[in-house]
Amino acid sequence: MKTDHPDTDRVSAVRRFNRFYTRQIGVLRKNFLDSPYSLGEMRVLYELAQGNGPTASDIARELDLDAGYLSRVLRDFEKRGLVSRTTSKTDARQSHLALTAKGRKVYAPAEERSQSDVAAMLAKLDAGKQAQLVKAMQTIETLLEGAPAPRESVTLRPPRHGDFGWIVSCNAETYAREYGWGEPFEGLCAQIVADFVNSNDPSCERCWIAELNGENVGSVMLVKDEQPGTARIRLLIVDAKARGLGVGVQLTDECVTFARQAGYTKITLWTHSILTAARQIYQKAGFTLTSSENRHSWSKDVVAEFWDMEL
Repeated sequence: MKTDHPDTDRVSAVRRFNRFYTRQIGVLRKNFLDSPYSLGEMRVLYELAQGNGPTASDIARELDLDAGYLSRVLRDFEKRGLVSRTTSKTDARQSHLALTAKGRKVYAPAEERSQSDVAAMLAKLDAGKQAQLVKAMQTIETLLEGAPAPRESVTLRPPRHGDFGWIVSCNAETYAREYGWGEPFEGLCAQIVADFVNSNDPSCERCWIAELNGENVGSVMLVKDEQPGTARIRLLIVDAKARGLGVGVQLTDECVTFARQAGYTKITLWTHSILTAARQIYQKAGFTLTSSENRHSWSKDVVAEFWDMEL
C-alpha cells in the first residue's frame, strides 16, 4: 500500500489530540482511576480479568509490554495474592494466569469507575453527538490497525420530535449542494411534510427514518394518492455519509411492503432524470417509468419522471 509522508501540521494535530485525550481520561495520574495502581498495572489486571487463562507471553504481546517489566508486575501481584498460576497441560514451561478472588475484588471498583467515567463523559453530549464520537473512535481504530471497517448497521424507525424538520433541511441542503435547486424546492418539501404531519392516516400512511449509529441518515414517506387504491412515495432522501449502504433500497422496500399490507393496488412516485441513484433503486424494486416531461423548476431545467408499480 502506498503511503504519503505526513506534513508537520498533521503530525502536530495528532500530537495535540494525544495530549488532549490522555488528559481527558487521566492516564498520566500517578494512580489510575484512583486505584493504588498505575495505568500499566491496571491494563495487566484488565487482561487477566477478561482473558481465559492467558500466559505472560499472551499479555506481553497484547499490551506490547517489555517482558522484564511485566515479570516484575506479575511477581508483585502474586505477592499481594491477586494472581494465581497454573502450569499448562500442553507446555510445562508456560503458566496460565488468573485473578484470585482477592484480585477480582481489587479490580472490580476500578472497572466500575472506568465505566462511570466514560458514561459521564458521553452524558455531556446528546445522542447524535455520542454516535459521532463513537464513530470517529472506530474510524481511528480501523485506520491505525489497518483492519477492515466494521459493517455498518442501518435501522428504520418511526419519526420522533424534530425529525420532520430534519427531513426538510436534509432535502433542501442536499439538493441545493448537489443540483443547485433553489428555495422554492425547500418550500415544496416543507409543504409536503406539513401536510403529512397535520393530516396523515396511520392506517395507510407512514414515514420512516433511517438511523445509523444513532444519527439520522435517510427518510421516506408513503401517503395516500388522489387516485383510489394508489399510494405515493414522497421525499426519499439518503444523506451523503450513508450512501452505498443500501439505505435507499431499505426505505423503498419498506414502502412497498407496507403498501401491500395496507391494501393498496398501486404505488406511484415522481422523480427526475438526473437522480440516477434513485432511479436505479426504483427500477430494481420493480417500478416502471410511465411518462416524463421537460420542466423549469427551482431555477433549473429538469426532466420530471413518473414511475409506477402494480401491486
